[in-house]
Amino acid sequence: MFSAIADKVKQGYPSIVFPEGTDERILEATVRLKKEGILNPILVGNEDEIKAKALDLQLDVSELDIYNPATYEAFGDLVDAFVERRKGKATPEEASKILQTPNYFGTMLVHLNKAAGLVSGAAHSTGDTVRPALQIIKTKAGVKKTSGVFVMVKEDQRYIFGDCAINIAPDSNDLAETAIEAAKTARVFDIEPKVAMLSFSTKGSAVSPETEKVVEATKIAQEKAPELVLDGEFQFDAAFVPSVAKKKAPDSPLNGEANVFIFPSLEAGNIGYKIAQRLGNFEAIGPILQGLNKPVNDLSRGCNAEDVYKLALITAMQGLAE
Repeated sequence: MFSAIADKVKQGYPSIVFPEGTDERILEATVRLKKEGILNPILVGNEDEIKAKALDLQLDVSELDIYNPATYEAFGDLVDAFVERRKGKATPEEASKILQTPNYFGTMLVHLNKAAGLVSGAAHSTGDTVRPALQIIKTKAGVKKTSGVFVMVKEDQRYIFGDCAINIAPDSNDLAETAIEAAKTARVFDIEPKVAMLSFSTKGSAVSPETEKVVEATKIAQEKAPELVLDGEFQFDAAFVPSVAKKKAPDSPLNGEANVFIFPSLEAGNIGYKIAQRLGNFEAIGPILQGLNKPVNDLSRGCNAEDVYKLALITAMQGLAE
């Protein structure tokens, strides 16, 4: 999967910004990305500090672009654009201070098309990554909330799990929106989406406010995106195992072949992807933030350099697909 993505990204050779320029994992991954000619990494931070850290790690960053907010020549343009984007919520003085923060600075580079996307989170919380994106890049027209999905990979198997990162207690509209955006994300990675709206009930086998929320979400998503192969509500086995699907949902278009799974809550999604990761030995790539005008993606603070490398590929692929 990732070699194919790398080959596609190479053709566009986009720039991707990394606000955590002194992080060991970021440095290792960006040097590799540059050396392999896949994309152009932009590191944010103090150049002397980044080079000193790289020297300690025996990494050559001489070919990488390094932008320091304190010395960036076009910083005034970023300030003006930020003030305009925030529509009176920040003065130029406040904007100058805010944009010294690497995540805000990096997000403005993406907003102004200096980079195709951003990868952060190795040393910052999800909120530190998402907040600048929501304030500056914002969600696409018709999308009210961003959501976070994982690409689950094991050999030639690929699935999309969402929302596993952002919305704690989504309502029916949120779930429908996540499902439609997750289908778009699937297509970016050559997965023809078959979307299952998950619950602890299959087609009315149990009735409660929790199951009715998913039933309603399914109707909303089907009305908004009638072209999608999408159905619910489903227990996981009825969505994934053909023999179970024949018994529990014989009339469903999914036929037990779902590859995009929409969980009814963040609690369920987070638990679900980690079970697949730890017990099923799936690689969890993400969270990939969807619904934004331009790609901004969040690493886990427990990530390694390989995770950074792969999420950078995904971010670049999203940027080229915009």
